[in-house]
Amino acid sequence: MTYLILSVAASVLIVVIFKLLQKFEVNTFQTIVVNYLVAFGFGISANTSAIGVADVFEAKWFYGSVIVGAMFIGLFNLMAWTAQKNGLSVVSVASKMSVIIPIVFGIFLYQESVGYQKIIGIILALLSVYMVSVKSKTSINFKKNLLLPLLLFFGSGISDTYINYLQNTAISEDNIPLFLACVFGFAGSIGLIILAIKKFRNEIQLDAKSIVGGLILGLTNYASLYYVIKSLQLPNMESSTFFTLNNVAIVMASTLTGLWVFKEHLTKKNWIGIGMALIAIFLVTFA
Repeated sequence: MTYLILSVAASVLIVVIFKLLQKFEVNTFQTIVVNYLVAFGFGISANTSAIGVADVFEAKWFYGSVIVGAMFIGLFNLMAWTAQKNGLSVVSVASKMSVIIPIVFGIFLYQESVGYQKIIGIILALLSVYMVSVKSKTSINFKKNLLLPLLLFFGSGISDTYINYLQNTAISEDNIPLFLACVFGFAGSIGLIILAIKKFRNEIQLDAKSIVGGLILGLTNYASLYYVIKSLQLPNMESSTFFTLNNVAIVMASTLTGLWVFKEHLTKKNWIGIGMALIAIFLVTFA
């Protein structure tokens, strides 16, 4: 449970960092690229296993790390496009509701436990995510540019599902840092290529503030994914339980942080969603 709490805390801190980036007008994409490079460096320094470069390429998880890294940078751009076309609430709902994909895969692929209490908890969790994500004076239009929300929904869900699959089949406790280093390193490499192309076309100006933001975000991002994998590797932690608890706790905690720290307004629907989230957490935890 400690790893789960740390994972949620790191994920909420990422939300706070993104809000601060917006407040101080820091270039988000450049910060994301720096963040991946920082996380790569941290993963390399945190690795204690004696393994050579050739061994990395031969590791069972190597090609998986390449795929996950590509997913990370791809999903970030997809979120940006969806926000531009459909609005931030659609991004929040589509990405958070995608938790149903790893939950279903966990139940059917790994024969995880399922009962009425757990099913009710999962349904309440999904409803609470929607209720909390819908902000005041916001119209949700999924039909407009429907392809983008659908891609975001399936992309986010498949990413979580694939990470769970890798930790079940290829990643040991000793090589988590090296796996994460490869994930973030590949994502950062793609980001650098995109930045170089944009700079060559004079589409962007390099932002020095993004280096500071990327340093803080990189360490937090690394911690978030590290504790996700550590949580999934716990002997009594089922992935369907973890992804439900992790997702709904992040949404609830992020919303309350926005209320207390950034003085955001919560509607009656948001408060109902938070109450449903608490009930969902209780039902799934003690199912």
